[in-house]
Amino acid sequence: MIQADLTVILPEIVLALYAMGALLGAVYTSKDKLASPMVWTTAALLAAVAFWIAASPATTQTAFNGMFINDGFARFAKVALLLGAAAVLLIGQDYMARRGMLRFEYPILVALSAVGMMMMVSAGDLMSLYMGLELQSLSLYVVAAMRRDSVKSTEAGLKYFVLGALSSGLLLYGASLVYGFAGTTQFAGIIQVAEQGHMSLGMLFGLVFMISGLAFKVSAVPFHMWTPDVYEGAPTPVTAFFATAPKVAAMGLFARVLHDAFGGAISDWQQIIVVLSVLSMFLGAIAAIGQRDIKRLMAFSSIAHMGYAMIGLAAGTEQGVTAMLVYLAIYVTMNIGTFSFILMLEKDGKPVTDIMALNQFAAREPGKALAVLVLMFSLAGVPPMLGFFAKLGVWQAGVDAGLMGLVIASAVASVIGAFYYIRIVFYMYFGTGEDDVEAQGSPILGVALMASAALMLVGVVYQFGIDGAAAAAAATLVN
Repeated sequence: MIQADLTVILPEIVLALYAMGALLGAVYTSKDKLASPMVWTTAALLAAVAFWIAASPATTQTAFNGMFINDGFARFAKVALLLGAAAVLLIGQDYMARRGMLRFEYPILVALSAVGMMMMVSAGDLMSLYMGLELQSLSLYVVAAMRRDSVKSTEAGLKYFVLGALSSGLLLYGASLVYGFAGTTQFAGIIQVAEQGHMSLGMLFGLVFMISGLAFKVSAVPFHMWTPDVYEGAPTPVTAFFATAPKVAAMGLFARVLHDAFGGAISDWQQIIVVLSVLSMFLGAIAAIGQRDIKRLMAFSSIAHMGYAMIGLAAGTEQGVTAMLVYLAIYVTMNIGTFSFILMLEKDGKPVTDIMALNQFAAREPGKALAVLVLMFSLAGVPPMLGFFAKLGVWQAGVDAGLMGLVIASAVASVIGAFYYIRIVFYMYFGTGEDDVEAQGSPILGVALMASAALMLVGVVYQFGIDGAAAAAAATLVN
């Protein structure tokens, strides 16, 4: 039995053993001199594990009496988050090295957080859920404060830690209430209680507290307050990491809890998700308008985009989960390209994050400016970019689920939010006064930027099987 369980969690074991072995090896040898090769090795391993998982048989397996679930939904989310983490490691390596921030702990912490994220999306029990969540969170607390000589980075790490601890407390309190009233910590047992119509007031309170704790992890309003400061204060490669893989894991966990544990009580949680979605979309759209720092702008952008993804979650249907997964895959791709561009921006050898510095950027770098234009239009949801079809998918799921008001509200928020994306394009092409900001960095950044922009165009015609894989993944979760 134990051998069978270990086989199911073999990818997680491989990553965890690598992280522990790399940590011991680096500590007792060259330490930070090994940082650069460790980044490449870790990225290669993350990508290899992602392809390993993608190529594994399409079956549903459980381990440790249902505490760990390896199904199509978990595999899709794991492939997305692992590839996102690998890409972020590669695009950030040169930036961290040139600024003296590349420590050997960085790739190890990313690998450990990836293990936590994989555990999150495979959780089948309240205890395994919390184990995965905390492994991810503890690693992210440290990488947020990687820039040790920066007050802002230290502040970012501290804020993330304090508010993350608060969210964990809310989640644990909710989990204890659910356990108390359901009599089990397993999702399979909880859903039986919910389906029988025994959702007592105490269990409903537990659900609300759990949703509040999970909303912290996806930066949903009103639990978003940490996001702008952490995005701004953390080193830019770390910000890029926050904006990609952890979002997939958190939304995957959100969907897992709501459908696997409370799938029989959709009417009880649907209205909560609708409110979180509307608040996130509008705050993300409006608050970003006044931002001049592009990292803070991307923080509010992530809040808004999680609101759009929540439309699929709020639908409570297989179609909604499919649309949410496709949205997340496209969102991660757009963010990798966008942060590749942000990592390039320099002036006199120092990083630049002020969007006003982009005045007349297109005159100096027409190719890169065009790629950014494609990405900004895609983030804004302007057709025919792939980002528009991501929104169209969640809107269709919302309409089919009878959430017409939510879809209309999201369309209004999308129009408002388009302003700050298009404003970046305006500065690049029509801004007054020319700044001497340069787009420097390793060739990997240019490749990532161009590839991401190309996918936003090519994906309209051919999505490389993402839509079919997402549909198959959703079918294993909602049944």
